[in-house]
Amino acid sequence: MRIAFNKKNLAAFGMMLSTFVLSETVTAQTPAGSGFTVQQAIEYALKNETNVKNAQIETQIAQAKINELIGVGLPQVKGSADINKFIEIPTSFVPGEFFGGEPGTYAPVQFGQNYSASAGLSASQLLFDGSYLVGLQASRTYADLSRKGLQQSKIDVAVNVSKAYYFVLVAEERFKQLESDIQRIAKLKSDTKALFDNGFVEKIDYDRVELNYNLLESARNQTKRVVENSYLLLKFQMGMDLKTPITLTEKIDDVMPDIAVINTDSVQVSSRIEYSILETQHRLTELDVKKNQFSRLPSLVLFGNVSANASRNEFNIFNTDYKWYPTAIIGASLSVPIFGGFQKYAQTKQAKLAQLKVENAFYALEQGIKLEFNNAVTGLKNNIDNLETQKKNRELAREIARVSKIKYEQGVGSNLEVVDAETSLREAEANYYTALLETIISKIELDKASGTIKY
Repeated sequence: MRIAFNKKNLAAFGMMLSTFVLSETVTAQTPAGSGFTVQQAIEYALKNETNVKNAQIETQIAQAKINELIGVGLPQVKGSADINKFIEIPTSFVPGEFFGGEPGTYAPVQFGQNYSASAGLSASQLLFDGSYLVGLQASRTYADLSRKGLQQSKIDVAVNVSKAYYFVLVAEERFKQLESDIQRIAKLKSDTKALFDNGFVEKIDYDRVELNYNLLESARNQTKRVVENSYLLLKFQMGMDLKTPITLTEKIDDVMPDIAVINTDSVQVSSRIEYSILETQHRLTELDVKKNQFSRLPSLVLFGNVSANASRNEFNIFNTDYKWYPTAIIGASLSVPIFGGFQKYAQTKQAKLAQLKVENAFYALEQGIKLEFNNAVTGLKNNIDNLETQKKNRELAREIARVSKIKYEQGVGSNLEVVDAETSLREAEANYYTALLETIISKIELDKASGTIKY
């Protein structure tokens, strides 16, 4: 990744951040003026960032689903009651000879009373269901998957907060450097103006210095806005209200990576949260296959029912002088699948194919993690080399600018030489801070690729 602190990129970055900030709002709780180390900023984000909050809610949803499924295997009890008023009493037909009629004929007869009521209590208990037992295992595995998803969200947030935090530090350092450069060029500008006013230099000499001063001032103003917007980006990544003032307590010199203590040899694929998530997904596909296989087994349910019925010609259902007639029953229900149109076979085949897809994904993930790690190692080494080069170039540019100014003041150098040296110094400083930021970010990327970031 290349992030250049030049005029064009500073302006573009400032515009991007401004648009980004205006399109987002975030809530948080922190006292004004709080100071944060990078670790404190990460800890704050883990409590307040929206994606982490939603991932935590997902774990609660998963646990609630477990409790819901457990409830299916617990006793199910329900009560019922009803009252009926017959507008027309049902008619039945009985043989005519019962009433002295001709054999083979039927006489309509109305049996019953105008009002009827019933009240009862029923209960059932699942004794065995293979699909239920496997589903219970799957729900717990799903809860484990949601917890790992929460870990992944936390890792992503930690990476984003770290990058934003260090961007602020580098931008602030760049701003301080530009402030120092402006003070130096302002003095040169003042001295050149005095020489011009006294006729010792030409106007073009003064114009060159003024042009350099104006470019520095513009870069300083743009960098100041980048610093302000980078703070907003950091607060957004932390889940903090954008209006809350914060300060950063770490210094850029404290976070420089030491290549000697960085493991660049290999990566343990299993240490990555993505690999652990895929393992859990594979376990879910195994349980899905098992569930479809167990669904072919019989299921057994124990049930019981107690009820009472009443029938009246008058609406005196609740009159205790009249009897209610109880009924009680207990039994068991066995359901045996015999033929389901090959649906279970098709469902089992789908589950096995889904399992095969996950198994194929393991190889791709392993290779992708190794490639990501190797790229991160290469990127970090290249950025460290580049940083050392840019650091040397900055020192050389400073020395050239210093000597050029001395020669100019002693009358053995030209104004053009001083201005060129200052321009080269400004570019060398911009390249140095770009290389510095890229090195820090590449170290964060390597930590993520190696699976050393844990939450």
